[in-house]
Amino acid sequence: MIRTNGTAEHPALVNSGEILSLIATGAATSRSALLDASGLSRVTVTQRLNALIDSGLVRETARTMPSGGRPTRVLGINERAGFFLVANIGETYIHLAAMDLEPAIVSQSTIPFNASDGPAVSLARIADGFDILAAKARASHGSLFGVSLSMPTPVDFKRGRVVGPSVLHGWDEFDIIGWLRGRFDAPIYVENDVNLMAIHEHRQNFRHVDDMFFIKAGTGIGSGIVAGGKIFRGAQGAAGDIGHIQFSSENAPLCRCGKLGCVEARAGGWAIARDLSSRGFKAENARDVISLVEMQKPEALMLLRSAGRVIGEVASDVVSILNPSLIVVGGTLARGGEFLLSGIRELVYQRCLPLATRELRIVLANPQKDSALFGAAYLALDDVFSLGKVEQLIDRHTIGR
Repeated sequence: MIRTNGTAEHPALVNSGEILSLIATGAATSRSALLDASGLSRVTVTQRLNALIDSGLVRETARTMPSGGRPTRVLGINERAGFFLVANIGETYIHLAAMDLEPAIVSQSTIPFNASDGPAVSLARIADGFDILAAKARASHGSLFGVSLSMPTPVDFKRGRVVGPSVLHGWDEFDIIGWLRGRFDAPIYVENDVNLMAIHEHRQNFRHVDDMFFIKAGTGIGSGIVAGGKIFRGAQGAAGDIGHIQFSSENAPLCRCGKLGCVEARAGGWAIARDLSSRGFKAENARDVISLVEMQKPEALMLLRSAGRVIGEVASDVVSILNPSLIVVGGTLARGGEFLLSGIRELVYQRCLPLATRELRIVLANPQKDSALFGAAYLALDDVFSLGKVEQLIDRHTIGR
């Protein structure tokens, strides 16, 4: 039976979602591999694949693979078949972009951000900026496939809402997804920036690593957990919040969250800047700390290495519990290189059992500018092409053609 939606005019696309999902996820990228993975007949696979190619969703790439006879062309998603609108909310500005299905930036812009403006005003500015980018992208990349936001705060991913305590005062429990649905007819995603940085790092550089622990060392301290090749969020999306694990000690420093002795209050960029300021240096944030490190100021080097030990202390507990094969350290403070990394390694290898560290690698993240923005695109990309949702994507694409 032909559906009464976008595929009605393209009946061969009906039930082609499985083929599209296999290609999009890389599970099958040749005609023979599609036959094996789908279990469908050659005629059915050929019909559905040809329909996807004719629709512009799939293309035969220039790459080839051996097939026992004439080399066969590798199948892939047509990166120009659609686009995503993504935004990364930072401390003082928001980076907006329209991204294709690779994902790569098609067009981008930045707008000022002031957390005190509140969610409705800020989201209206984001939506207005998105409208401008979407108008340009539609001319070359078809229809909108999804909208994805990166937030500098804890997020309940299932509900798409900020949960406190948060640096975004007034955003707690605001219905971000509901508000954006009033402006955009597409799936909406809202996620914490550290999880998105972990997703980007995993997909871009360590795709074949099943168990990875990503640490963001910047103004604050956070982490993202990849388990079994997928981001692990926990019950309410709070997994990986290592920055607010407390260490008991005399004269424990006060954290921004109101507790005493948090990892962030000892090792975050703002905390190191606080300690440098008390020593007479001009420092307000993580960028100032790194500037002093690059100037080889002994006090900055000492405090950064000490911060590495604090991070290493909590990372060692994570290693003992989760047993990852890789720890990746990113964020502004990671620009300090071995001065930070050596402190982390020292505590991890000192405190963990040899079995957990025997094959463990601890490395710096690739210095990709705004990796959370790309992580937001990967998040949307993986979801809309997933087996349970790919048929909806086909409908949106055919309606928009």
